[in-house]
Amino acid sequence: MAAPIDPAALPAEIAVFPLSGALLLPEGRLPLNIFEPRYLAMTEDSLAAGRMFGMIQPDPAAPREATGPGLYRIGCLGRLTSFAETEDGRFLITLTGMIRFRVAEELEMRRGYRRVRADYAPFQTDLESGAAEAVDRPALLGALRPFFKARGIEANWDAIEQTSDRMLVLTLAMVCPFEVPEKQALLEAATPSDRAAMLIALLQMGVHGTASADAPPGRRPS
Repeated sequence: MAAPIDPAALPAEIAVFPLSGALLLPEGRLPLNIFEPRYLAMTEDSLAAGRMFGMIQPDPAAPREATGPGLYRIGCLGRLTSFAETEDGRFLITLTGMIRFRVAEELEMRRGYRRVRADYAPFQTDLESGAAEAVDRPALLGALRPFFKARGIEANWDAIEQTSDRMLVLTLAMVCPFEVPEKQALLEAATPSDRAAMLIALLQMGVHGTASADAPPGRRPS
């Protein structure tokens, strides 16, 4: 079991990696292939100072800022828990989610990457590892099977059946091909139980949306 995180040790100023469709949740693990020079620099700097940076999504509805695309105001701080360098100079890393944050303000860029002042106060419950939650597992699996079938996704159902409710919700929320606003809604869910209910709803809507797209013109699926 991982050691408890001391809230006082969380960095007030963090680098952020804006990436559409990439969702990091507390306790989740996100593999990343780093190749742009500015994000190589960000990773190098993070390795030298606490091994942490934030994941955040660009907000398609927000105006562009001087530093780049407008960002959603909530992201997730992650810690570099694995690192490898390829022969062609890329970094293959895994980022493990720690706690969500709200962007208090954007700071001056450093070596080409963006930085923010992070406010963790609204999300202290993220640090309560293994907190109890309510997950309707039959409903979740009942929505997941047709969703995967509609999207042509192969799954190891034996492994899924053996995965805990908490990790199953985390993993599915992060890897399922939802739209950017849907990913953000999953990130911003108030509690893990709320996130589980939202995940089930998104899976169900995803099946309906795929069926509608496949229906002949002028007809709706029954």
